[in-house]
Amino acid sequence: MFETLLVIFIGLVGGIAVGLQAQIAGSMGGRIGGAAGSLIVHLGGAVASLALLIFRSGENISEWRHLPWYMLGSGVLGLVLYLTLSQTIPKLGATSAITLVVVGQLAVGMVIDHFGLFEADVRSIDFQRIGAVAMLMAGAYLLLR
Repeated sequence: MFETLLVIFIGLVGGIAVGLQAQIAGSMGGRIGGAAGSLIVHLGGAVASLALLIFRSGENISEWRHLPWYMLGSGVLGLVLYLTLSQTIPKLGATSAITLVVVGQLAVGMVIDHFGLFEADVRSIDFQRIGAVAMLMAGAYLLLR
């Protein structure tokens, strides 16, 4: 039970981080441009990741050569997210922009789970999951109105 609560807490912390970064990214993109802001964000993340990697004794970094191409290129998705936020937040506000990101995450998450893409465990789409997503989409709709 404690482990489940800890994982839920970690997920919420991640959501808070995304929410904070979204607004910061939107503001920064408006001031210096999307690509320039993305570079700053990613350089800061690279420095923090390097520090954590050193602290964790390198983990398994030497195995990077054996990763599939899509894993090596996944940083591009961070750029897409950043550029998306730098365009949507100034025009729609943080709540609407983050809502759209969450709806997109739900849609792709369902597809990834259903087909077991990218080494994910298969979690088939069923009526309960469809209902849950429908309720979240209804909430998103109310937020975007």
